[in-house]
Formats: sequence, structure tokens, C-alpha cells
Amino acid sequence: MKARVFVSLKSTVLDPQGQTVRSALAGLGYHDIADVRQGKFFDVTLAEGTPREQARRDIETIAHEVLANPVIEEYRVEFLD
Repeated sequence: MKARVFVSLKSTVLDPQGQTVRSALAGLGYHDIADVRQGKFFDVTLAEGTPREQARRDIETIAHEVLANPVIEEYRVEFLD
């Protein structure tokens, strides 16, 4: 079983990397781009036979306590299979 954890800055947190990308896109002629927010994702493979509910609890805990900084970031978990 695989899970994907998406982590991004909260909308209330400034995103200088996103602003730099937006500025670069404008310089390339893409003037209709109003905003860019950057983020990251983690693919996590769980051991065969892991019960789905246990996997969901573990991945949620890992995302909250290890992969994201809940003060400035939000996260979303998806199971791929």
C-alpha cells in the first residue's frame, strides 16, 4: 500500500519561493498567472499486510508530527492503492 502526503504552506504564510516563480513566469510572458504557491510531497510505502485503518492512523500521525510543521504548513494524505 502506498500513501502520498502533500505538504504546503498555509495560505496566511508568505511564500517567497512561490513569489519568485510567479515573477519569473511573468518575465517569460505569462502575465495571467496571479499567484504561485510551492509545496512538496512524500510517497510512503507501507509493509504488505498493514491493515488500512492502522496505515491511515500511522500516516496521519507521521504527516502531522514529522513531515509537516503544523504551525506554518498544512498537509493532505492520499492513499494510492
